[in-house]
Amino acid sequence: MQTIPKPIILSIAGHDPSGGAGIQADIETLAAFGCHAATAITCLTVQDSHNVHELIPLPADLISRQVDTLVQDFPIGAIKIGLIGSAEAALAIGELLVRHPEIPVVLDPILAAGGGTELAGETLVKAILEQIIPRSTLVTPNSQEARRLTRRQELEACADDLLSRGCGAVLITGTHEAATDVTNTLYRRGIPHHRERWPRLDDSYHGSGCTIASAIAAGLARGVPLAEAVSEAQRFTWESLVAGWRPGKGQHIPDRLYRRQSE
Repeated sequence: MQTIPKPIILSIAGHDPSGGAGIQADIETLAAFGCHAATAITCLTVQDSHNVHELIPLPADLISRQVDTLVQDFPIGAIKIGLIGSAEAALAIGELLVRHPEIPVVLDPILAAGGGTELAGETLVKAILEQIIPRSTLVTPNSQEARRLTRRQELEACADDLLSRGCGAVLITGTHEAATDVTNTLYRRGIPHHRERWPRLDDSYHGSGCTIASAIAAGLARGVPLAEAVSEAQRFTWESLVAGWRPGKGQHIPDRLYRRQSE
């Protein structure tokens, strides 16, 4: 029997040509944790460090063929889902999750770009709620995404709503909240909420959500318990942001390989 030297995570996400987010962010994050990234592209984008200027969803059947080919070949330790692009793609991804309920799933429900461009209409939001969230081990919305998904304002109510839809846990990140520190809260059914606070950094960053979701997926694939994987991912993401840099004229991007550079 073949021995797999490192965990394999399937990243289903969009391509960001700036390298700040999307598939490239996932690959870098997973590599930093000693994991291998198998990838399925959902969308192409025209974007820079300021904003997404154009979104080009790929056909749902092409996404399905990418995913099915990989799943049949590799032992997938976890699935991380990012930018989806269309309701048809959400349905195709949901069907994959039905076929493989044993694989942990981390969903980063990307609804808008950091620069403000809308990346998910109401049809796609509905499909995410119905097809993917009920089959996710963990959903990692920021506070704005949590409110849009649930149409509630209080974050605890947002988490309760998402949990009631069937996902295993919800991590709501607080970068968009008006507070001195950034507070991220992990919500699970029947377990007290767990909050972690991080010093707010001065700059604006592109790809932090992809980073934390991928880092959690890496933990789950390595057999790390959920709460520990979430804490580990938060520290990694914050340290990546501290080491981040500004390659263009817009947002900074995390330096996800800072650990290797410091060794």
